Amino acid sequence: MKLKPISIAILLSTLPTSVVFAAGLDRSGQSISAFLQPGNYAEAGISILDPEVKGKDTSGNKTGDMAGDYYFPNAALKIQATDHFSVGLIYDQPFGADAEYSGNNRFVENRPVPFQGGTSVTVDTQNLNLLFGYQPNENWNLYAGAVYQTVDGTVLLRGETYSAFNGYDFRTGEDESVGWLAGVAYQIPEIALKASVTYRAEIEHKMNASERFNAAGMTGNTVLDNAMIALDSAKGETALTTPQSVNIDFQTGIMENTIAFANVRWVDWSKFKVQPYKFGKLSERLGQAGMVPTKPNGFNLIDYKEDQISATVGVGRKFTDHWAANVSVGWDSGAGNPVTTLGPTDGYWSVGTGVRSSPATNYFIGAGVKYFWLGDADAVTGAHTPAGTFSDNHAIAYGLNMGYSF
Repeated sequence: MKLKPISIAILLSTLPTSVVFAAGLDRSGQSISAFLQPGNYAEAGISILDPEVKGKDTSGNKTGDMAGDYYFPNAALKIQATDHFSVGLIYDQPFGADAEYSGNNRFVENRPVPFQGGTSVTVDTQNLNLLFGYQPNENWNLYAGAVYQTVDGTVLLRGETYSAFNGYDFRTGEDESVGWLAGVAYQIPEIALKASVTYRAEIEHKMNASERFNAAGMTGNTVLDNAMIALDSAKGETALTTPQSVNIDFQTGIMENTIAFANVRWVDWSKFKVQPYKFGKLSERLGQAGMVPTKPNGFNLIDYKEDQISATVGVGRKFTDHWAANVSVGWDSGAGNPVTTLGPTDGYWSVGTGVRSSPATNYFIGAGVKYFWLGDADAVTGAHTPAGTFSDNHAIAYGLNMGYSF
């Protein structure tokens, strides 16, 4: 079976929309599909997430919807410099979080203190990927590149759930670091077959983050209260490492004007942890005082139990020379249960659809939507003490993108 060039151009644009909602802090899925398009190519898009995550604390109080809406853009430029060499830039926001508790529950501090309010988290990351590709023939593409990454995060712990850490503030400020990626792709354009494997290395950030304890969290234990006061003036480095990952992408023509596609992604969340310097020191002393389960090096503000595996499969269909669409089904394993109170869901199932219009052979405009059934989860604090249960939650994601060949 062979496809006409116009069929290939439209079908290749019917790949699934961004991951958008996944285990841990994973958001964009870190696709490099734009770099694997033929010839010179540019692309830009935006994804919007509207989640609803509700639950109950350990006292049975309802949390209300604690998950915030957010959006993130992406853009890519690929230049085929010669028949055998290509270069590209890809911008995306791979990891993120936006959540805040409200109402009358154990995740909210209502006493008249300077730091009342709800527990909240915001995480913003940006990746700029510089890729170089070598094509020894029309079928193979070997590529590698550098990744410039920024991370900016804020966590505010409020409410009885967090005991001595009620009123704790953690702010990273924007930190910069670099990493790398590498991969290989194989294609047979005549039948729209394309397969690729991409590995991304972990990226380490070291920062002098801002940490602050609040009087609302005073324990009544003189030794620990004095420790918090002393730690307020202490200085130390906080390390944060974004995880390594592997993406496997595959597509092939299955009949005239129709392709099947699949994506599998692995992310090494089981090694991810955030233990701010002062937070770690105080958690050590809590363990020594018998107030939390003893841990030699203290406990973490955020960590995950398991690696994430996600998969998306679907079918794309060209209806005319100008219109095409796709449908897809997705699954995400989550990163282990119980989970952090800052992101209390455990994986998902999803269904999505997208439509693309190609007014001319060299550009397209596309839109898509996905619905997510979010996995039920038991939430715990950093000390792994029970904090609440979250069930029957969902999310809707919308995407818009444009591509141009030149």
